[in-house]
Amino acid sequence: MQHFLYTSELQFGFKKGTGCRDAISVLYNAVHYYTSAGSTVNIACLDLSKAFDKVNLFGLADKLMSRSIPKVLIALIVDWYNKV
Repeated sequence: MQHFLYTSELQFGFKKGTGCRDAISVLYNAVHYYTSAGSTVNIACLDLSKAFDKVNLFGLADKLMSRSIPKVLIALIVDWYNKV
């Protein structure tokens, strides 16, 4: 079912072959690019460790349905989140 669950190439977490090292490299290169041109760079970080506790299951299911994800997979995900 991997073809249903496509992600951006800029997502580094929870993907095979990518991780923090890749995200840090992109951040470093972007900061270096702008600072070498004399610009100021502002960085903001968000702690999303509790984000999954606040998932709107109906919104998630709706988004997955709009991507034509099989209903059995959506039901599995919703059931999984309901047990957390």
